[in-house]
Amino acid sequence: MSRFLAIGECMVELADAGNGLLRRGFAGDTFNMAWYARKLFPADWQVGYCSCVGDDAISAEMMAFMAASGVDTTHVARLPGLSPGLYMITLKDGERSFSYWRDSSAARRLADDVGRLREAMKGADVIVFSGITLGILTAEHGRDLIAAVAEAKRRGAVVAFDTNFRSRLWHGRNDAAEMMLAAAAASSIVLPGLDDEQVLFGPCSAEDTARRYEAVGASVVIVKDGANGSTMLANGKITSVAAVAPDQVIDTTAAGDSFAAAFLSRIVRGEGAVDAARFASGVAAKVVGARGALVELF
Repeated sequence: MSRFLAIGECMVELADAGNGLLRRGFAGDTFNMAWYARKLFPADWQVGYCSCVGDDAISAEMMAFMAASGVDTTHVARLPGLSPGLYMITLKDGERSFSYWRDSSAARRLADDVGRLREAMKGADVIVFSGITLGILTAEHGRDLIAAVAEAKRRGAVVAFDTNFRSRLWHGRNDAAEMMLAAAAASSIVLPGLDDEQVLFGPCSAEDTARRYEAVGASVVIVKDGANGSTMLANGKITSVAAVAPDQVIDTTAAGDSFAAAFLSRIVRGEGAVDAARFASGVAAKVVGARGALVELF
């Protein structure tokens, strides 16, 4: 059986339900990718998640939600005395902002045991991780994770890295750009957002970004730029891929996460990178037309 594995942090999500009420859910960039991968990958693929949760009631509910969504939790460790992180979404004109409570999140411990990490990746055909995954870890454990995915790439796994830079996670550190480049070097496919790149590296174009990650060893780079579409680098060639316009923009949460999962779901079927990006743009357009990170596509 072929295996997809996402590595990162799933959190408790609080979103506006109207009338001053909040709706609780579970989400997080790499978990969102796994959730959409389960919807979009061939049925004979196993989709799994690698992370840590606590041993409290909300952790048990999170694990049950993952399993009910068809996401394998074999490599989600339960750590005594800890809990998941939590975030709340605030929306204005379809654009979201977040408030976080994650300093004691169990997922920050996901790379404490390098042996467990390597075991999780053993036999995985596609592995995804993100800048958020790196941002919640210490620098030492971030390097351990990068080394482990590099090993998986050498043995033939497709490793995808979504840069997903969140400055608050890197507060007090000055190695974010260095870590992003190291992670890209360990990956086959890199999915940066142009806005993030301009924060990390200064003024740059989408092509500058694509070439930057090509130079460190990525085979395919898809630079996402919202409504402006994406810029694809594959086989050394730059191609612009137009965005699919949504009927309306209600909530942009998980637009990039669904794009990544949709893109990979076509790559594993043998489609070309440009066609895969066009399909992914259509999926992202559906996602931004509904509330929440996890949107039923069919």
